Amino acid sequence: MDLSTPQASVQKLQAALHAKAKESPTFRFYALYDKVYRADVLSVALTRCQANKGAPGVDGQTFADIEAYGRDQWLAELAQELKARTYKPNAVKRVWIPKADGKQRPLGIPTIRDRVVQMAAVLVLEPIFEADLQPEQFAYRAERSASDAVRLVQSYLDQGYTEVVDADLSGYFDSIPHAELMKSVARRISDRHVLHLVKMWLEAAVEETDEQGRTQRTTVNKDSHRGTPQGGVASPLLANLYMRRFLLGWKQAGHEQRLQSRIVNYADDFVILTRGHAEQAMATMRVMMAKLKLTVNEKKTRTCSLPEEEFTFLGFTFGKQYSWKTGRPYIGPAPATKKVQAICQKISEATCRRTVRRATARQVEQLNAMLLGWANYFRLGYVTAAWRAVQQHACQRLRWWLQRKHGNKGRKGSTYPPWVLHQKLGLVELARRVRRSPLWAKA
Repeated sequence: MDLSTPQASVQKLQAALHAKAKESPTFRFYALYDKVYRADVLSVALTRCQANKGAPGVDGQTFADIEAYGRDQWLAELAQELKARTYKPNAVKRVWIPKADGKQRPLGIPTIRDRVVQMAAVLVLEPIFEADLQPEQFAYRAERSASDAVRLVQSYLDQGYTEVVDADLSGYFDSIPHAELMKSVARRISDRHVLHLVKMWLEAAVEETDEQGRTQRTTVNKDSHRGTPQGGVASPLLANLYMRRFLLGWKQAGHEQRLQSRIVNYADDFVILTRGHAEQAMATMRVMMAKLKLTVNEKKTRTCSLPEEEFTFLGFTFGKQYSWKTGRPYIGPAPATKKVQAICQKISEATCRRTVRRATARQVEQLNAMLLGWANYFRLGYVTAAWRAVQQHACQRLRWWLQRKHGNKGRKGSTYPPWVLHQKLGLVELARRVRRSPLWAKA
């Protein structure tokens, strides 16, 4: 390995930390802070933050500003702040993201400076905590994905774990208790300067601008002693670390064996699959979540029995499907109706009247990116009906868009038949371009 590059030297550091954590499950790391402000670690951290892009924080600084100022000088000054222990995080900029149910989800945007320091800390801490995370956890981890989680759920269903707790937590990221979370961090980290960094991020002020342009700054997280802002670079790692307490506690208390249960978790989303003990599992889960000071969303948490009922997890609805070869029923996933409706709505918005001045090639390119991105995720299980509906909607909307662009409103698509849309204009055909993925892979 060539250690002359920052990436290679950081990889060597991470490998050493992970090996030590794996070898010694009870070891507490005591000298990490100086690694956070190492030049190679900060350089890799900035590169990763640039790759993630993202809007500027409350200070308005952009990545272009940093390059114009001088990348090396900017990093050197940040390293000096950390070394001198004068670094303090800025307020987090709060924005609201619309959810599918019409509600809004808060998103916190730290400044680029704070993002880089958080990323540097994650580069150092993640290899340590990765050794401790449970195999049921699939979010924000290398070589694990939502698709792998879906496959594992299907594997358990195939093994007879068909009594299911479809669980939902209310505002998980915003309700994680600081004291308990810090205990989870301190179980492995004894370096007080690193612990202080994490605590400062958890207690950072939140700045929000209302519709009239008035800015208000609050210390809601510090005052409530709860929450790790969604959008923060360190938040996914911290959220995984706290969810580990529930998953590990479930097994250590014997619930996995006693209730014949298996859990699959992705971020704040999880399902408990059992062999006939869903009600007991749900009651036990409620008790444990209360002890963890987390709130179960009673309106969305329920039990169900397959194949008579169905549940949705990570955008897939698991329920009764029928083999296209034999017509026999089986339990399997299919893209959830809401996800099909959501991509169709997105296609409609991309082909509305105000876009007709866009070049045709650019419009087709944009539609193809949307279709391929959606289908590459929703390629597990029974996808035929969903793909067909989305493909037909894309053809219909592109046809409508072309007719208005060129003023030739034909009947029943005669002006732009499917072969013109696909072969001449290049609109993607999902069945030809996207390869379906077997459910048993990596299960």
